[in-house]
Amino acid sequence: MTTQELVGQIYKKQSFLCIGLDVDLNKIPKHLLDTEDPIFEFNKSIIDATHHLAVAYKPNTAFYEAYGIKGWQSLEKTIQYLNSNYPDIFTIADAKRGDIGNTSTMYAKAFFEDMEFDSVTVAPYMGKDSVEPFLAFKNKHTILLALTSNQGAFDFQTKNIEGKELYKQVLETSVTYKNSENLMYVVGATKAEYLSDIRKIVPNSFLLVPGVGAQGGDLKEVCKYGLNAQVGLLINSSRGIIYASNNLDFAKSAAEKALELQKQMKQILEETK
Repeated sequence: MTTQELVGQIYKKQSFLCIGLDVDLNKIPKHLLDTEDPIFEFNKSIIDATHHLAVAYKPNTAFYEAYGIKGWQSLEKTIQYLNSNYPDIFTIADAKRGDIGNTSTMYAKAFFEDMEFDSVTVAPYMGKDSVEPFLAFKNKHTILLALTSNQGAFDFQTKNIEGKELYKQVLETSVTYKNSENLMYVVGATKAEYLSDIRKIVPNSFLLVPGVGAQGGDLKEVCKYGLNAQVGLLINSSRGIIYASNNLDFAKSAAEKALELQKQMKQILEETK
């Protein structure tokens, strides 16, 4: 999916909502545990109930890898279902990969060619030769971890090194990479006050913003500092939507939570016209 196609979907749906599919078998409705593939059945129900409200879905691969080969098969079935039934949805493999040379190329092939995700999250700690192999794939997007929403982000990301915070150096360096137009960035919603500085460095890039909802991030604050001329934001909510209920009405409850966010996003888009 191209960036312009993603932007088109945002304006069509009046939404820049991304739903995180972080499936924990201990949290999903008990009646699904009797099905052949509980993870996929849960995802399918969530997707069918919310696809008209979201422009992206983001499975965190750890929640699938934890269940071995069966979990990986559930992930494959989920992405195949999305690509077959809702091809206009932007898909994100939240895998946080990052290794050098041929290893990164193989990670990229796994998610972009074999599983046909539109994008993958990548850790930049190993530098250019761990990121550029992902950027080499046409119409695929590499979402670089820039400033994350967890408390430990302050251990390294905001450290001042030679007069400048490390996350700013990561951003500035990344735009020099080959095919850097395929970059997006992870910026946590709980770091909204940093967004204006981030936008000075990457004014035109999409930002994937987790942390709205369960982690306490404020949607209006994020939009105040993070919106650009093409919206440029994907706001992710995971637990706040998919675990809105663990009863038979779980998909309906998820749709209601997604609708609440979509309505707020629609209002914000209308106000910025």
